[in-house]
Amino acid sequence: MIFRQLFDHSSFTYTYLIGSRKGGEALIIDPVLEKVDHYLRLFEQLDLKLVKAIDTHLHADHITGLGALRDKTHCITLMGERSKVDVVSMRVADGDSVAIEGIRLQAIYTPGHTDDSYCFLMGDRVFTGDTLFIRGTGRTDFQNGDARTQYESIFTRLLTLPGDTLVYPGHDYKGDTVSSIAEERDYNPRLQVSSADQYVDIMNNLNLPNPKMMDVAVPANMHIGLHQDVLRESGQGLVCSEALALVGRPDVLLVDLREKPEIQRQGLITGSLNVPYQDLEKNLGPGGLLSELVRSSGKRLLFYCAHGERSAMAVQDAEKFGIGDACHIEDGIEGWKSMGGPLAGAE
Repeated sequence: MIFRQLFDHSSFTYTYLIGSRKGGEALIIDPVLEKVDHYLRLFEQLDLKLVKAIDTHLHADHITGLGALRDKTHCITLMGERSKVDVVSMRVADGDSVAIEGIRLQAIYTPGHTDDSYCFLMGDRVFTGDTLFIRGTGRTDFQNGDARTQYESIFTRLLTLPGDTLVYPGHDYKGDTVSSIAEERDYNPRLQVSSADQYVDIMNNLNLPNPKMMDVAVPANMHIGLHQDVLRESGQGLVCSEALALVGRPDVLLVDLREKPEIQRQGLITGSLNVPYQDLEKNLGPGGLLSELVRSSGKRLLFYCAHGERSAMAVQDAEKFGIGDACHIEDGIEGWKSMGGPLAGAE
């Protein structure tokens, strides 16, 4: 496995780059905008393809690199389902898996620092974002934070993991890089409490100043969605009512770009062919399934996903392979459901 812990000195943020092998797929956790060019050089040097970019929560101390990485690499952007950002490619719920080639993470919903905080467990290590630090915990006094909720997240979700589970936090201000669940249980001063009330009292009396970047970072991080104006103007970005008129036509091939857990949870549009976005390029390339179907049938590709990001990128990907008339559903399955469009297979 390829594993890198990267550090941003201005915000004291740790970013994690993970890949299963040289020449394979990779993901990144909590990227910082100012470091995006550095990440891209590192992906190139390590011969890795960025597939997914994850934010553990809505950050207040730096501007996320999710949008820039998506624009430069067409990676999938990912956050927890409780996040209120305008658009990310994929949202995960508590217990969901986040997978790339050879790597699987489990999302753990851990509210308290913010109401959209998630940790991600990967085998022998857990990426704790701003929920649990090394000898500290994330503050709970803004962005719908709540000290009592954080106590429950830490004591019932994180400290119940095996003691030798490595803890990789989202920040460190003292120079520490990694800890363990057992170490934090035994030596983290904020966790040496006998009750939730005692923990709440500690957190409610920290009296910390707001992060310097808060007024800039939070609004910027709320609006990281892919701009789709060009596709809309060219007729390749369709609202759900326009897409409804195409669904079921013999000259249209409806392609669902989501992953199987998303389909199981959200359902799918009847007649869809499932091609997860991670596999799209090989299906669009010479000899690929979609390439051959378009060549043999002349059908127009109509892509959709959860929120419209992956499908917009898919239209651009199709053009790279000479398929110029592909289109997509701008609001994805969520817009389709809100319009009352017919669905099959939701749990």
